[in-house]
Amino acid sequence: MAETKYDLAVAYRIYPKVSKTPPVFADDKYKLSELCLKSFIKSLGTMKVKFWIILDNCPDEYTDLFKKYIPDDGIEFINLPGVGNSETFAKQMDLLLKQNDSEYIYFAEDDYFYLPDHFYELIDFMKNNEDVHFVSPYNHPDYYEYHIHNNKYEVKSFSNKKWRTGATTCMTFLTTKKIMIENEKTFRTYTRKNYDTSLWLSLTNYKLLNPLNFFKYLFIDKRMAKVFVKGWIHNRNQLLFGKRWKLWIPVPSIATHMDSKHLAPSIDWYQLFDKT
Repeated sequence: MAETKYDLAVAYRIYPKVSKTPPVFADDKYKLSELCLKSFIKSLGTMKVKFWIILDNCPDEYTDLFKKYIPDDGIEFINLPGVGNSETFAKQMDLLLKQNDSEYIYFAEDDYFYLPDHFYELIDFMKNNEDVHFVSPYNHPDYYEYHIHNNKYEVKSFSNKKWRTGATTCMTFLTTKKIMIENEKTFRTYTRKNYDTSLWLSLTNYKLLNPLNFFKYLFIDKRMAKVFVKGWIHNRNQLLFGKRWKLWIPVPSIATHMDSKHLAPSIDWYQLFDKT
């Protein structure tokens, strides 16, 4: 792999309104954003990181927020006029696939809280295991509660942590530029109203290949029936002829989505919020 200037390239997208129901600062997106950003910077530790900040209809104070925590020589700002989720993800792809600052790329959303000095574990795990194609920092409780995750999975031990494969995750994840280029067509379907669940199931080849699942979902989970249809509409070539890619998750989690109903298990996040 060619030597690059930075350990990691990050495209970080942020929107000034609250989504879900955050466990703290539920009525103040600016304070929530600062909490999450501060935790991310602490998690990165001494890593050298190039940032692109995608501000989607954000007031000027959000630009000042990032300047407070990130050196000027490692940050660029992109202002968008409120284009929404799918278009900001498309901008993340454009930026990370064109840059040559780092082979390791991270798609970041603004409502994740991270453990301090842990992010390097995600990259080390990927560097030292050839079958690690995508890594999420978030051990989602759905892996243990939702029926679509009721399947066989692989487990590895690395760096004093367990890592498991998963069928899906959210749109905050680590990969390499090379892998993302190979899967660009699949990820671009997210900008054409494909679901994130359909996209990941198409890449990891769980559930969607069995047509019997569609009829089962019609009766027990109509949302998953829609996921099944979306997957086949948008990603049938990947499902039929594509490689099975592996998505890995750390156990315990390295980050949590700031959704009070879906905090990553086995960690006292509220104590960490208070410390940060």
